[in-house]
Amino acid sequence: MSPPLLAETLAETTRAEPRGTPVVEPGINRQYLDADPERWKGVFEREGRELFDRRHEIIDALQLTPGDSVADVGAGTGLFTMLLAERVGRAGRVYAVDISPTFIEAIQARAAASGLDNLVPIVNSQQTVSLPANSVDLVFIADTYHHFEYPQQMLDSIRKALRPTGRLALIDFRRLPGFSSGWIMRHVRAGQGQVIDELEAAGFTLVATVSGCKTNGFKFYRQ
Repeated sequence: MSPPLLAETLAETTRAEPRGTPVVEPGINRQYLDADPERWKGVFEREGRELFDRRHEIIDALQLTPGDSVADVGAGTGLFTMLLAERVGRAGRVYAVDISPTFIEAIQARAAASGLDNLVPIVNSQQTVSLPANSVDLVFIADTYHHFEYPQQMLDSIRKALRPTGRLALIDFRRLPGFSSGWIMRHVRAGQGQVIDELEAAGFTLVATVSGCKTNGFKFYRQ
């Protein structure tokens, strides 16, 4: 089956009523719902931001092969979406997943301008990644997990989307008292130990840690 064309209709999930109590203040995500992609591109894709400076190392660490199917959850302005789409090639597929319609529209335009036709756009909710079941080899989440309002439900939906041998790659801020900045301590709700506990409770197992990042932690999980 060939990858869908970029012109495919934007997939937007039906907004269900939230179940349970969010673990973060919902206001943390309001600024992204009608975001200006160009403004945020200047924030996310700038020299000096660790994720941007080390983007090629990060892509290499994922050990993707042509034909893989990948979901970039919290795709933002598309920094990693573009790199992932290039790495998996025309035989592969990349789902750009974000709660922001304007981010997803901008990623579509960016991919079209780059001649990438292996991208599937998805506007998701805070409770599901809205991916087809058993559809991806890798779910990639960079500096987004701490924005999950309903992490348990999101992790459940990620597990359903992963193929039996699928992996979850998670990058997020290190939250360490006495080490992390005041902004991180206020902005990020959980440290490494709690995040690992949450993922293990959802059925994931930590299999590898990529070291060398000062601000961010980078880990791989399997079901």
